[in-house]
Amino acid sequence: MIPIRDTIPSRTVPVVTYAIMALNTFVYLSQATMGPDVESFVYIYGFVPAKFTLPQLATYFSFSNKLFSILSYMFLHGGLWHFLGNMWFLYIFGDNVEDHLGALRFAGFYLLSGIASALLHFMLNPTSAIPTIGASGAIAGVMGAYFILYPSSKILTLIPIIIIPWFIEIPAFLFLGFWFAMQFYNATESGAASGIAWWAHVGGFIAGIVMVKLGTRIPRAGADDKIKSITARKKSPNLQIIRTGPGADNSLDLDGTIKITQLEAHTGTRKLVNIPWGFYKRMYRVSVPSGVKNGSRLRLAEMGKAGLNGERGDLYLTVVIK
Repeated sequence: MIPIRDTIPSRTVPVVTYAIMALNTFVYLSQATMGPDVESFVYIYGFVPAKFTLPQLATYFSFSNKLFSILSYMFLHGGLWHFLGNMWFLYIFGDNVEDHLGALRFAGFYLLSGIASALLHFMLNPTSAIPTIGASGAIAGVMGAYFILYPSSKILTLIPIIIIPWFIEIPAFLFLGFWFAMQFYNATESGAASGIAWWAHVGGFIAGIVMVKLGTRIPRAGADDKIKSITARKKSPNLQIIRTGPGADNSLDLDGTIKITQLEAHTGTRKLVNIPWGFYKRMYRVSVPSGVKNGSRLRLAEMGKAGLNGERGDLYLTVVIK
């Protein structure tokens, strides 16, 4: 299952999420230019439990290096797909969690999730000499937070069936619950033998849940409110899911809403809309003209229901300016 996007737009630009993605990208590109030296680089800056427990290995690393590796490991990746997969999941789930916590608290939350992930891996594999790398544990913490904060959100998910792409909306608690169950199953079945730190994923997810629960008792930083006022979004999401209902008198027409900002209403905009229709999703480009008013209706010809004689109704989108 590949998540495409969630249905809850964030109210602010996720500057910390983007900064984390940029830093991961920089480190990954740096790794790609190292050639054979990348193995020693990964061993130095990856999280290796044996650095702390095996004297014959610990002597080669300074105390500061051991401590720093608990942070640095989460910015390293083992390959292109490892890197792209992690960044995509962070992009999908990070913005809403950052929007809820605030930029500064989210930065601390992300790092603490990664640390908690490493510690659980260490507890279960204390003598492992295999470097653990990747942002998966920290991102699992973000997903755990999303699981608690937005359980009723829908995740637009791509499920490839042979060569046919099938788009389906899955409630966030089901999507993330299934993801966590798979991590736990893989951890108990294969553990570290698979070469993937499954327990680190489990630890990060649980840490995210716990920290969000405890976060309600921690006062918000005043700086976060200032950052929010600066990063407030001036545009609505480019991809929107349109919920349709029957038109007047149960005709073939359908009604829905499209949400835009005041700036977009003034300048005009184009949106990609996703319209649920049976077992697949229809995707359309919709142009919203400049100067449109709140409550205006856009007509999409022949995008409504089909009649028995082959005729089609229209789809009417009511403009909502936020």
